[in-house]
Amino acid sequence: MATTVLSGSVLGWSIFAVVLLVILAFCWVYIRKYQSQQESEVVSTITAICALAIALITSALLPVDIFLVSFMKNPNGTFKDWAASNVSRQQIEDSVLYGYYTLYSIILFCVFLWIPFVYFYYEEKDDDIGKCSQIKNALKYTFGFMVVCTILLLVGAFIPLDVPTNHNSTEWEKVKFLFEELGSSHGLAALSFSISSLTLIGMLAVITYTAYGMSALPLNLIKGTRNVVYERLENTDDIEDVEQQIEKIKSKCRDGRPLSSRDRNDLQKLEERLRTLRRRKRHLETAEKSYWSKLCCALRPLKIVFGIFFTLVALLLVVSLFLSNLDKALHSAGINSGFIIFGTNLTNPLNELLLALQVVFPLDYILITVITVYFIFTSMAGIRHMGIWFFWIRLYKIRRGRTRPQALLFLCMILLLIVLHTSYMIYSLAPQYVMYGSQNYLVQSNMTSVDTVHENSTTRVSKMCDADAPEDQCTVTRTYLFLHKFWFFSAVYYFGNWAFIAVSILIT
Repeated sequence: MATTVLSGSVLGWSIFAVVLLVILAFCWVYIRKYQSQQESEVVSTITAICALAIALITSALLPVDIFLVSFMKNPNGTFKDWAASNVSRQQIEDSVLYGYYTLYSIILFCVFLWIPFVYFYYEEKDDDIGKCSQIKNALKYTFGFMVVCTILLLVGAFIPLDVPTNHNSTEWEKVKFLFEELGSSHGLAALSFSISSLTLIGMLAVITYTAYGMSALPLNLIKGTRNVVYERLENTDDIEDVEQQIEKIKSKCRDGRPLSSRDRNDLQKLEERLRTLRRRKRHLETAEKSYWSKLCCALRPLKIVFGIFFTLVALLLVVSLFLSNLDKALHSAGINSGFIIFGTNLTNPLNELLLALQVVFPLDYILITVITVYFIFTSMAGIRHMGIWFFWIRLYKIRRGRTRPQALLFLCMILLLIVLHTSYMIYSLAPQYVMYGSQNYLVQSNMTSVDTVHENSTTRVSKMCDADAPEDQCTVTRTYLFLHKFWFFSAVYYFGNWAFIAVSILIT
């Protein structure tokens, strides 16, 4: 019996384990592809791989959450035998909630301790400084991050969570119920507040990098990269041009006259450039003969197709986000509740598409996973093309095979913050689906039979879970509850969505 009760949880977490292995393999390939071979270090490489993996694993938890709450029920709206009792359902829900808190705790550890320490440890690296001094200096700078984390945890532990009660709408009762269901533990509240604070920074990164990446990724796929053959021919022309300039300068001293200081400097620079161009020539010749270049040329039409597809996806997401935000502005409980809305009142194309795909298992789960991965990859593309910036100052560039360890650490930290905000973005895109998944519930329907005598009969029909569903008939995802732990953060995220829409339109 116990095995049957936990079958849904085991299936969900089995899928999650397979995804985990794929994520770890991808992270290793990605970091090794972009890191500088000359400046690579074991500690920074392992840190970057682990941080990137944590970011992707956290993003993968949302589809698992939706799958588990949906897996509890049959298509006809009844609970499955192993999920018929509240205790069994609570076990499933708690496993997901503990998964979120575990991963979010690891993210806090990475952002405030692990990544800063490794970054400053590498910055302090010097032949004249011993390992002990290097560790001591890195800990000294990391201490500031730890102080900020401690302040956030203390504020979150004691900040009041009660929502205002000066409204008579029944929406307020639902808001209170959600807050109570998630729990009132000070420890969990402290963690939630800290993560929500980091999510605000992630929101700024999404507005900047993800919005840019949604335009840059499809554009680069359509435009393509420069052909290796063309680059080799162009490089050959440059070599000939530099050789001619060198020969021209050397011709001045053929009669025994010494070169001027200016000519000597120019000659030195040209000879250095010539050596660089010849190294590049050897590299391009090797690349031209490689199977990878031939494969890229063969896949060129497919890249164009994917570029057009990603452009349409970006348009769909922006339109869906606009309609969802407009729905919240018109029908939500207001800014004091964080613009919480139960169900949808305006037709949202992405939400409707996910609900329609529920008929064919597992198309809806595949689509929500693809959307999650899409946000992550567009964010990575945005960071790769823009580089790491601090306001108007460009700190690092992300280049294949030439990225410094500090830049990779920054990239992974930004992705960790972006992932935190991605859950709210996806909820905004498909609020009803993220809240209930593919659950149905039973409602009573009065039907009249036409005979010699008209008789009324009551039947039970299934209906998709929405805001009108009884609390004991539809299970809300842990993601939805966690997103609305603090209503004032939800309000800021709402306005952040408007900023994201504006930036996406401007960049396009």
